[in-house]
Amino acid sequence: MASRILWADDEIDFLRPHILFLESKGYDVTSVTNGSDAVDQFRKTAFDLVLLDEQMPGLDGLGTLDEIRKLSPEVPVVMITKSEEERLMEEALGGQISDYLTKPVNPSQVLLTCKRLLDSSRLESEKISQDYLQSFAAISARLHGRLTHEDWVDVYEKLVSFDMSLESDDGARQVLEDQFRDANRAFCRYVEEEYAEWIASVDSPPDDDRPLLSHEVVGKHVVPELGDGKPVIFFVIDCMRYDQWLEFERLLYPLFAIEREFHYSILPTSTPYSRNAIFSGLLPLDLARKYPEMWADGEDDEHSRNRNEAELLRDQLRRRHLSPKTRYAKIIGTNEGRDFAASINEYLQNELSAIVVNFVDILAHSRSDSAVLKEIAPDERAYRALTRTWFEHSWLFQAFQSLAAADCTVIVTTDHGAVRSLHETKVIGDRDTSTALRYKYGRNLKSDDRHAIFVRNPEEFGLPSKGRSSNFIIAKEDYYFVYPTNYNRFVNKYRDTMQHGGASMEEMILPVARLTPKR
Repeated sequence: MASRILWADDEIDFLRPHILFLESKGYDVTSVTNGSDAVDQFRKTAFDLVLLDEQMPGLDGLGTLDEIRKLSPEVPVVMITKSEEERLMEEALGGQISDYLTKPVNPSQVLLTCKRLLDSSRLESEKISQDYLQSFAAISARLHGRLTHEDWVDVYEKLVSFDMSLESDDGARQVLEDQFRDANRAFCRYVEEEYAEWIASVDSPPDDDRPLLSHEVVGKHVVPELGDGKPVIFFVIDCMRYDQWLEFERLLYPLFAIEREFHYSILPTSTPYSRNAIFSGLLPLDLARKYPEMWADGEDDEHSRNRNEAELLRDQLRRRHLSPKTRYAKIIGTNEGRDFAASINEYLQNELSAIVVNFVDILAHSRSDSAVLKEIAPDERAYRALTRTWFEHSWLFQAFQSLAAADCTVIVTTDHGAVRSLHETKVIGDRDTSTALRYKYGRNLKSDDRHAIFVRNPEEFGLPSKGRSSNFIIAKEDYYFVYPTNYNRFVNKYRDTMQHGGASMEEMILPVARLTPKR
């Protein structure tokens, strides 16, 4: 369908060659000789672009602009004037007009302006689609090769970048979604083959053979910032995916210089394991040995297992011979968040403040339980947009804005991500088996090994064991576990819900960002 242009000029007859030229290029042009007729035409027809002569008798260009803005604030408007006035440049910079042209205008000049304003989004989308389709073969070839943990970060970054850029090309998006699934399948094979080796080598620093893991995050990214006289604010945003962090980054770039690295979540990618590992600096096996009562307390309640994060963090720092003045807060509700944002200066009086933010995790679980939220966020793109909308208007963004005015260092990471679970797989276990959907621990667990990583010796994965027949199974890709009893009921209940605990790029490859205020 041709783009519709409204052109208002009291000397429109002299511009007839320009109009014919635009029409020859595929545009549908309606012309009027005064501002009042322009507003009347605008009320009757939806136009994609307006060309306005600034000096028309009666309702002049600026008056017409005001009326058009009332009817459609988003339509691009180009003002055509006899002189380049600073006022018009200010209008353009202020967003009231999209551009301005100085008379006399020539047809090519008008065409280029129309193309830039009307076709730039389409041309950009087409270029992104073309770039992705050209990259498809290269990414596919890499998936069939031998990748390191750094290579997997690079593949994941590229796929997420295309996922966030491909908006309107449904064909390219379908290809991307299929390739994302192929990549996750290959990534899970990689993790299954390498994970035990990573755990076996944790006494040595991360290198080309293994990534930085959850329990090493504080030592690598927080401890080096202590002692330079600046307060350090350490945020752990529960269940935040890399693509969600990129949405946050876009809002934070005007405020902070941002350096981004990655770590891998330990398995299972679940709060009792990965977040406790971050705060304690220990793998779950070592944590259970060092604090047996803490680990056993509330074993089936993941929230109760995270009641001791402040104590675990202080113990980790003491083991490193550090004793900074530390404050800890876990923020679940909006009121708690507002109180935190309002008292941010109090946190800056400490050398280290550790803040756990639960909202993104709550959003993931709420989408699983709410038909309304699932309707609002039917896929990853919408889920990502919903998270951005929350952040943009949240107490958390207000807190970041306050921190941007302070002399401090901010470290942001997450304990795990979440995956949209679209495929079910059967699991068999006894009555004491854990209830999580993306991982299970118990005795004599059985499932399809194409869809799950079997951890027959938990200690090889850095996990505690209840006994000789106790083991873990961890879901691969986007599978979730369902018992044979009432199988169809639970398949329908949990299909297309956001879950974590398993092995996927979304759950395991996680950002760690260092933010320095630009001030």
